[in-house]
Amino acid sequence: MATVAELGVSVMRIYIPKFLMSASCPLLPSTDSKDCILEPLSLPESPGGTTSLEGSPSVPCIFCEEHFLIDEQDKLLKHMIIEHKTVIADVKLVADFQRYISYWRKRFTEQPITDFCSVIRINSTAPFEEQDNYFLLCDVLPEDRILREELQKQRLKQILEQQQQERNDDNFQGSCMFCNEEFLGNRSVLLNHMAREHTFNIGLPDNIVNCNEFLCTLQKKLDNLQCLYCEKTFRDKNTLKDHMRKKQHRKINPKNREYDRFYVINYLELGKSWEEVQLEDDRELLDHQEDDWSDWEEHPLSAVCLFCEKQAETIEKLCVHMEDAHEFDLLKIKSELGLNFYQQVKLVNFIRRQIHQCRCYGCHEKFKSKADLRTHMEEAKHTSLLPERQTWDQPQYYFPTYENDTLLCTLSDSESDLTAQEQNGNIAIISEDTSKLRALKQSSILNQLLLHESLKN
Repeated sequence: MATVAELGVSVMRIYIPKFLMSASCPLLPSTDSKDCILEPLSLPESPGGTTSLEGSPSVPCIFCEEHFLIDEQDKLLKHMIIEHKTVIADVKLVADFQRYISYWRKRFTEQPITDFCSVIRINSTAPFEEQDNYFLLCDVLPEDRILREELQKQRLKQILEQQQQERNDDNFQGSCMFCNEEFLGNRSVLLNHMAREHTFNIGLPDNIVNCNEFLCTLQKKLDNLQCLYCEKTFRDKNTLKDHMRKKQHRKINPKNREYDRFYVINYLELGKSWEEVQLEDDRELLDHQEDDWSDWEEHPLSAVCLFCEKQAETIEKLCVHMEDAHEFDLLKIKSELGLNFYQQVKLVNFIRRQIHQCRCYGCHEKFKSKADLRTHMEEAKHTSLLPERQTWDQPQYYFPTYENDTLLCTLSDSESDLTAQEQNGNIAIISEDTSKLRALKQSSILNQLLLHESLKN
């Protein structure tokens, strides 16, 4: 039985999913894990859209008949750790996870797991009944290393074929993310245009694979008002434009591993970073650098209803829908309660969370599905039955329930609220503390200025 020191593998290389550190993990105590939101959520991107993963291929557990969707790889890894006490090292470097699992599933039926995996005994100083063994599957095992390299070669072959197809494709069609100009022909025409005209360079076209998906990924970030470099989110498009121009953030974040799959260099060698691509000489693409982004045109954004998946391009249209379909008048509530921008944000995030957790905020009853909840709230007229202000006017609701909640961007901002207050003469003026007026006069900066002027004269 091997100890951790004998494994020859850094502990940092062992993949421990982030959910094992969260309150929802069965290994950790939790008071109300069902109601906790422990991972980013996203609203549907298109009208009537759905976030279901139906049709996605599934992957079986190595040891049992449990199956998981390929897009829910973390759930499989969590299952293997909790149910079978098995950890896969460097799982993110496995080129084809589905085939990797299938291979070891077959091998473990032929020989015992101890013939392949290192055994880690935890709580080794505790009484024997409290000790436990975990199994580590990693590339220290020659068979595992060979398997990973073979899968990597096959993946590289597929990527090179895809790259060659894209390089020769003259039927590419796409629009610039900054000026909406349409381009037809080869993908290089669009990429070179963004580099020359907008000083936005993601690398030479020949270094990129799955270009359409790459451009869609970047476009979604801009649509969500997110800077591509520092990845901060802004409240409107103009603020984002000014930020990226002034901070010279017209580039993608080299530390974001999400982009690795779009660069061929990352498929050549296990663990190789795409940042090396930036060392190549791309200066010929940057002949015409300009700071003027006045040609950036707005992309229409859709806000999602608080109670269903209906989307609208303006807050006015969405409010009309919510009033007609759900008898919820957001503008009226804002006016009657005198809500400023930040209070509106907290109210929207509160409602989003309650609906996500299938709980009626009017009577606190919980339902099995959002459809059942919606039926109940509409029949009981609970959509407009808001709880007391102290229930939702809490700091925790400053944070969006959904990462891409465009509704928050369409709310009236604090500046317009401030203007309205100025017109009504309701600006609160806080006077200085004059309880120690004599000391204030003696220490006033005006005394020093007057003394300085008298000395000059």
